[in-house]
Amino acid sequence: MNSGKYDFIIVGGGSAGCVLANRLSEDQENRVLVLEAGRPDSWWDLFVHMPAALTYPIGSKFYDWKYESDPEPNMQDRRIYHARGKILGGSSSINGMIFQRGNPLDYERWAADAGMQDWDYAHCLPYFKKMENCLAGGDAFRGDNGPLILERGPATHPLFQAFFKAVQEAGYPLSEDVNGFRQEGFGPFDRNVHKGRRLSASYAYLHPIAGRGNLTVQTRATITKICFDGTRATGVQYVDRRGQVHDVCGGETILCTGAFGSPQLLQLAGVGHAAALSELGIDVVADVPGVGENMQDHLEVYVQYKCKKPVSMNPALKWWRKPWIGCQWLFARTGPAATNHFEGGGFARSNNQVKYPNLMFHFLPLAIRYDGSAPAAGHGYQVHIGPMYSDSRGHVKIKSKDPMAKPSLVFNYLSTPTDRKEWVEAIRTARKILNQPAMAEFNDGESSPGPGVETDEQILNWVARDGETALHPSCTCKMGTTPDAVLDPNTMRVHGLTGIRVVDAASMPYVTNGNIYAPVMMLAEKAADLILGKTPLAPEAVEFYRSD
Repeated sequence: MNSGKYDFIIVGGGSAGCVLANRLSEDQENRVLVLEAGRPDSWWDLFVHMPAALTYPIGSKFYDWKYESDPEPNMQDRRIYHARGKILGGSSSINGMIFQRGNPLDYERWAADAGMQDWDYAHCLPYFKKMENCLAGGDAFRGDNGPLILERGPATHPLFQAFFKAVQEAGYPLSEDVNGFRQEGFGPFDRNVHKGRRLSASYAYLHPIAGRGNLTVQTRATITKICFDGTRATGVQYVDRRGQVHDVCGGETILCTGAFGSPQLLQLAGVGHAAALSELGIDVVADVPGVGENMQDHLEVYVQYKCKKPVSMNPALKWWRKPWIGCQWLFARTGPAATNHFEGGGFARSNNQVKYPNLMFHFLPLAIRYDGSAPAAGHGYQVHIGPMYSDSRGHVKIKSKDPMAKPSLVFNYLSTPTDRKEWVEAIRTARKILNQPAMAEFNDGESSPGPGVETDEQILNWVARDGETALHPSCTCKMGTTPDAVLDPNTMRVHGLTGIRVVDAASMPYVTNGNIYAPVMMLAEKAADLILGKTPLAPEAVEFYRSD
């Protein structure tokens, strides 16, 4: 190994990896290497850059790692499909482009854990603002000069307007900015779409600095080994697209391969539950039993309605319309292809016992599955709905010493009484909204789950049969100082080791309310300062909305 070749080896060029590559290479004295196992995000790749084309990469072996869970016992033993980005930019290059910070009280929950006091909302807020260029305008809550340009969905379609009226009729408020003072409520959503084009983490953070001489980005580089000298990580071994093996030495190795990949690489290297690793014949470097545990996610369903009036976006799905729609986007960046269509939604509480919203709604002015399959015939609309704080916990466990073998994934969806209770409440809340008078002129009846699904048992059976992941796996290498924690929250280092850190969705102690892209980006921004030994940005104590 070529000792001292790089100061930082970033394993994974996804959302967090792109942030770290930018921030750690700002100092020209730092030599930074990014190793991404997926393909480049080429400028000509329409399936990546066209917002409405998001259904094409999901499920494609060229863009998606195509994970599956083990049979889930409470989901009729189904294997739940999990898309993960196999491309520079990671899942930010194939996701739905929805930007949600989560509720401020999510970070108060983080900070309540032992050792986590510097991860409360006041400490996280300046890093959210640092990364944002919110075109709706900056204020005490929002940034306006960061690399991540955020456009707010227009949500002017008649179905969106009817939906916003319906939520008020159902007793829920509107919010001027669900990422600002008040998350609870409904309104237009911020999106990672700029001028009709997806703005991934790669295009926001990595492409603008491609000319830095101290930064090297290598795609199609699959990590096969983290190298250790005692308890110090000294570098990595990877295989390139031609099958050649490379050994690279670095002062610091930073894992950014997500909630599945980061614990898998640690376990393969001998970091994890010692007894389980020994059973696989892996030499134990450090007994850190929390590696791969505490896995959390958001499960969701689509509550779909037929539409009386021919106003939904369903006609855009017709094959004979796609050439014209494609031309509109190619030459003008306009038309149905220039939006992710998730332009609005909101957050609500499913019962009066929870202190802040535990449900998230995405409204869509057409009826179709997230991966583009099973489009409804004719006009329709839908909400994506699911509880945000399930107390079910899963795990990631390697099954062999083979670095190319995917790990065992178990989420334990619907495994607790609270989880099941909140799911029934979620469906009833969605129906309550969608059957308000404001929707009457469009409402032609519920098509999914349909009127035959009414009792609690029927609802839970339908969720078990039809539910799918919202693609927010997280928390498998949690920060903290409790016995089940994996990372030092002040350095992001793995407990008991040096030279190895984890910065990605795996680092989160609890999943946040909403899509997790924004929290991961914030976490990476703050982690960059911690890794460089900089004084963190000063906390900004602002008053945010709290229910009585």
